[in-house]
Amino acid sequence: MAITSHTVDGYLDSLESLRDPQLAQSLYDEGSVIMADVLLVLHGAEHRARRLLELKVFRRDFFRYYEQELFPATLSQTMRPFVESGHADLIDLGYRVTMNLTADFAGIDRPLKSAEETKKLLALVMCFSEGATLVHSTRNKEEVRQEVRAALREFEHGFYMPSLNRRRALLERVRQGDLAETELPRDVLTVLAQNEDRIDLPPDVMMREIAFYLQAGSHSTANATAHAFHDLFTWASQHPEDAQRMASDPLFQQRCVHESLRLHPASPVAWRKPICPMHLPTGDQAATDDKVIIDLAHANR
Repeated sequence: MAITSHTVDGYLDSLESLRDPQLAQSLYDEGSVIMADVLLVLHGAEHRARRLLELKVFRRDFFRYYEQELFPATLSQTMRPFVESGHADLIDLGYRVTMNLTADFAGIDRPLKSAEETKKLLALVMCFSEGATLVHSTRNKEEVRQEVRAALREFEHGFYMPSLNRRRALLERVRQGDLAETELPRDVLTVLAQNEDRIDLPPDVMMREIAFYLQAGSHSTANATAHAFHDLFTWASQHPEDAQRMASDPLFQQRCVHESLRLHPASPVAWRKPICPMHLPTGDQAATDDKVIIDLAHANR
């Protein structure tokens, strides 16, 4: 039996659909090899519980720490070889910068801080991204799944378990009174490790959750970086009066980047599946085996 698809493309209808608790995420069902049970695909009570736990990383003092201390140091290290050479491919640079920043936030250690280490982790993250977007792949999908499974094994032994074990050791020092809790790493993996016994988070799900943060944070942001640079330079060439303002006014520059994000959503569409028979904002009646396609690219314009 063919699946009935419903398209929502008006701005207000799309906004209402994205907020509707009767519509569950479905774009990443085929990419379950990397996306199964991660925050993005959870729904209802499970999603709320995981989100509330991980929101601890999004506190104001955490943001201040990342913006003023951690990110500038990581950005400087990643940019240094490109600054010294005098040139860079923007896509490659975008991936390297965002992947390292996201790794700090997710809680993946890179003890060597070397270009080779970054290259190795980046290759794994790009494989994860291919798995997450498997629904759009033109390749043999089982072949992609096998590559993702192999990448997860390499990630587990080379990056994930060393990072997790270090955090567990630090948490034990806190329990013993040898370390202040304020001295713990401020990242998602630390928060999850602190709460392993309080939430239903099997080891494989916990690892995929961190892999998800890595691929989502770097893949989408690197693409957004390329779009933003193109849009800013194009606008400046056509509106020279704004070029100097972009360079001297950070808030104006931020507004320009926000506008670029609006014009180029990370995914042009969002897929949802009804968890019960329902009426869509368009007036359509949707059944539980139907597909709801929210056209974000159209709605944003």
